[in-house]
Amino acid sequence: MVTGMRQAKRPVNALLAGPYGHPYHPMLVTIPIGAWVVSLGFDVASQLVSKPGFLAHGSMWLMGAGVLGAVAAGLVGLVDLAAIPAGTVAFRTACTHMCLNLLIISAYGTQFAWRYHSHAFRAPVHPLLIATSAACVATLGVSGYLGGKLTYRYGVRVASELIQVDGYVVPGARPAGRRRAD
Repeated sequence: MVTGMRQAKRPVNALLAGPYGHPYHPMLVTIPIGAWVVSLGFDVASQLVSKPGFLAHGSMWLMGAGVLGAVAAGLVGLVDLAAIPAGTVAFRTACTHMCLNLLIISAYGTQFAWRYHSHAFRAPVHPLLIATSAACVATLGVSGYLGGKLTYRYGVRVASELIQVDGYVVPGARPAGRRRAD
């Protein structure tokens, strides 16, 4: 296995990033993704009901929760980024992934602040804000694609195949010549 690849599989700090083969970043990203997708759903639904205030208000708080979750996921992601050797394709992909996420966090943080200070929870969400949220969710999809590429193509923070084979061994049977590697 290439040294840089082995380095990217190991956490820089297992306490902060999760132990080998169990990174925290993929667990934490579900919070902002879920919150922001449901927020967009609430925004659209606010156009369809007679009393949209509760949906507009809920959308705002989902945006705030998503920002907080994204900050936590991003901090852990930075620790994972530190394990990827600079100058590699994986490093460039990770930096693009990070920049897109920073853009999304900024956009949702701005929307949260705008909505919080406008107190306009009687009317449906303005179409421009819905369009902004839709653009953010689309960008989130691109960023998620890059995150998946880091994991599934480049194996960042994924245990080696020699470790993964443990999940496919029939209990009690041991293939000849099998060795365990970290």
